[in-house]
Amino acid sequence: MEFLYFLLIGAAAGWIAGKLMKGGGFGLLINIILGIVGGFIGGWVFGLLDINLGLGPLVGQLITSVIGAVILLFVAGLFKK
Repeated sequence: MEFLYFLLIGAAAGWIAGKLMKGGGFGLLINIILGIVGGFIGGWVFGLLDINLGLGPLVGQLITSVIGAVILLFVAGLFKK
């Protein structure tokens, strides 16, 4: 059950990040991967900055994953140009 939860958070985070960065998304599989990697990046950045959202597991993980995915998209956009 946790694996399904992990995939759903990843998919939602990747989709939201794609919308925030003026992209239309990349399809379900890439959005899941983007959200999962974004979760790791967001968790790492929040850990470095000692940030704890304290919003519960669902909302906190989603926000962390979205922020990480936005960072990932931003960096990828720098290399695309």
